[in-house]
Amino acid sequence: MPAQTHISKLTLTNFRNYTSLAIDFAPGAVVFSGDNGAGKTNLLEAISFLTPGRGLRRAPYGDVAREGGDGGFALHARLDGPDGEVEIGTGISGGDTAESGRRVRINGAAARAEDMLEWLRVVWLTPAMDSLFTGPAADRRRFLDRLVLAIDPGHGQRALDYEKAMRGRNRLLTEGSRDADWFEAIETQMAETGVAIAAARAEMVRLLAAMIGRLPDTGPFPQADIGLSGDLEAEIANAPAVDVEERFRRALADGRDRDRAAGRTLEGPHRSDLVVRHRPKAMPAELCSTGEQKALLVGIVLSHARLTGEMSGLTPILLLDEIAAHLDAGRRAALFSILQELNCQAFMTGTDAALFSSLHGRAQFLTVDHGTVGPTEDP
Repeated sequence: MPAQTHISKLTLTNFRNYTSLAIDFAPGAVVFSGDNGAGKTNLLEAISFLTPGRGLRRAPYGDVAREGGDGGFALHARLDGPDGEVEIGTGISGGDTAESGRRVRINGAAARAEDMLEWLRVVWLTPAMDSLFTGPAADRRRFLDRLVLAIDPGHGQRALDYEKAMRGRNRLLTEGSRDADWFEAIETQMAETGVAIAAARAEMVRLLAAMIGRLPDTGPFPQADIGLSGDLEAEIANAPAVDVEERFRRALADGRDRDRAAGRTLEGPHRSDLVVRHRPKAMPAELCSTGEQKALLVGIVLSHARLTGEMSGLTPILLLDEIAAHLDAGRRAALFSILQELNCQAFMTGTDAALFSSLHGRAQFLTVDHGTVGPTEDP
């Protein structure tokens, strides 16, 4: 793994339940403990804003700003990494809650959100993801696209461009438009961006599957077989991208009447799915027990963290919310050992610091108490 990139200082202003907060962090593992509702996950969410998007909760910016504040929020992070120190700040002004309203500054200069990916990669695992395998396909697509973004910084813009074009096409469909030239222009853009999205996803699955294959056959986190379910993803493996684009463009054109009746576009990468199986049991992930699903998910995220480090040259920062609560003692110990091996800064939360006691001497322990953060007594 490459040299560690870590957050050495985080400063929050009017973020969730924090009026003003500044915390210094050590490299390696950081454990936040405290009561439910104390603000532990809010700290992880703040760190997740150091990457493009709306953070690990995908919350509207108006919900992120502190209640009773001016409607805006700001966060600032000092990073130490192999290329030295860098300062990243981001936030919104009061009343500016649009996605495009989030401003980013890097070393004091205005920057784009995607520019943050030049300095750090952030990967997270939250309790809301425990139902990933049994929930809707949209959740798995979003999970997969976050994995792709950590390796391929251009993926976020492609996804935004595709969504924008598809919304335009859906609007034409619901309005009953017959403007063939306008449809053709939009469908050409959808074909180009849609195939690029499918190709990036397929490459991620290929790389991640190879990384998962390096896990021990019998380990605390079972190997997963992963694949993609989708027409474009299947075609991209067997045909040149330009041919797949043309096929998709024709399919969109031929499907206008069908899609008009449905009121939406029925074919494309927005309908694809991530398929996961428990390899040792040869069983679909959605049929596994809750504990097995969690272990599978942790194994995928850890494999992706290793892949991110190897591919990008940046050790990712991991955000693991309530990670210890659903793992037995053996898997907790294995997780902590793997995190140390990955040489990454990992922020973990839990209501009971004792669950992380095996990290004593190897982690920074902090107690969160409704807007304040301080050192934890020995767990």
